[in-house]
Amino acid sequence: MRLFVAVRLSDEMRDSIEKLIEDLRKKGVKGKYTLPENLHLTLCFIGESEERDKIEKALSRINCSPFRLSTGELGSFGDLLWLGADGGRALESVVLQVRKNLAQEGISYDRKKFRPHITLIRKAKGNWRGQSAPKGEMQVFRISLMKSERIAGKMVYTEIYEKHLKAY
Repeated sequence: MRLFVAVRLSDEMRDSIEKLIEDLRKKGVKGKYTLPENLHLTLCFIGESEERDKIEKALSRINCSPFRLSTGELGSFGDLLWLGADGGRALESVVLQVRKNLAQEGISYDRKKFRPHITLIRKAKGNWRGQSAPKGEMQVFRISLMKSERIAGKMVYTEIYEKHLKAY
């Protein structure tokens, strides 16, 4: 299974990002747009793994209170266009705990520096500069283990485990 750990977006945040995506389409920006139901914030990409039990065990040990997540400005990594996200120290703490706990379970993962963002378009072409981005906020109450698979030519992300965050 191809796996990653993520924050799933609230309906309100996803709706505001869908409006941004529509504005980018109207502006003529081309590329592989992320499907609205697939919009998320990746905390840690694991990749191919059959170690679901160990991953769930690692995630079950996360110790963090719910926190605020907000969206920021548009940015890019080459031809990948994204919307920045900020969750402050709480988000940084969750990411560090996820990585530490996965390592303790012997699970390999992508060790690139964490740069919080929501992917909007892959292989983006066109002028998106100057496009204003919605300022959204949501409360994060859980993190999710997600499975990624191609079904009928479309990427489908399915939550297979969730860790609820509790106030401590």
